[in-house]
Amino acid sequence: MGKLKWTTLLLAMMVISAVAQQADSDARNVTSSDREHTQWVDQVMRSISTIKPGMARKDLFRVLVEEGGLSTRSQRRYVYKHCPYIKVDVEFSPSDDQQNESPNDKIVTISRPYLEYTISD
Repeated sequence: MGKLKWTTLLLAMMVISAVAQQADSDARNVTSSDREHTQWVDQVMRSISTIKPGMARKDLFRVLVEEGGLSTRSQRRYVYKHCPYIKVDVEFSPSDDQQNESPNDKIVTISRPYLEYTISD
């Protein structure tokens, strides 16, 4: 190999080594607070995932509360009880012929949790 190729190869190896050292350093800089936050988010996701289609509207209230804003009997947005920025959208099938929401309305779909600032009436 020519001198230029060896120099280029050596420089590339040095760059790769520096990047790998920085990534290793970043991984070690994870604080206990970071781990606690990650565990909390995991717990939130697991808690929300217990709500499934086929369950009743009243089952949501173990984990979620209603958010303000526009809604109908067949569609409403809910927020996580302990953080109003964590939300899901839920569609329902009415359990009776009444116009108002019923605790027995069945969940048809529930969105994945997402983040959004609070909406109020």
